[in-house]
Amino acid sequence: MESVWRMMNFRQRMGWVAVALFLLLSVMVAYYVFEIISLEQVQRDGIDSLALPPAFSAHLPPFPLWAWASVFLVPYLQLFLFLFSCTRADPHAVGYCILPVCIFLLCSHRGTAKSTNQRAGLLIHM
Repeated sequence: MESVWRMMNFRQRMGWVAVALFLLLSVMVAYYVFEIISLEQVQRDGIDSLALPPAFSAHLPPFPLWAWASVFLVPYLQLFLFLFSCTRADPHAVGYCILPVCIFLLCSHRGTAKSTNQRAGLLIHM
């Protein structure tokens, strides 16, 4: 293990340290949110208290669960992939990006839906 660590340059070493700290912080936040806060709420108010309060949910847009998950998951994965890319030996390979891929998929999905709807409209009007 020590010989592998010596073969890495400073950027790679700091990349691995950053990845380890990022994952440790992620586990700590997930534990805090899902274990400590939830347990305190259930002990205090009962199992029905885990739902969002009406005053809080009234201000949130009515997005489906997958949309809310992607709002938080895409930046999280982008930061993780950036830190992980700093561990690569080739500096030209640094910068894995998930955001452009997501934007491309979102735009291409809307484009195909529009073109499909236009083609269906043309077929109906013929």
